[in-house]
Amino acid sequence: MKTIPVLYERKEDCCGCTACYVTCPECAIEMKEDEEGFDYPHIQEDKCVRCGMCLRVCPIKKAKSQK
Repeated sequence: MKTIPVLYERKEDCCGCTACYVTCPECAIEMKEDEEGFDYPHIQEDKCVRCGMCLRVCPIKKAKSQK
């Protein structure tokens, strides 16, 4: 079985654009506010089907892979 995608390891690796949230076909990603008031995506493991769409639409992951 595939593992749950890792959207970011550090907050600096997420711009909060919601692309992953909007793209998820199972609505398995929710945006949660941190202590500073910024929204970050969190995967609900019980809903995630591990399709990887969230990783494919992430602009930061795309930019890093093109370097």
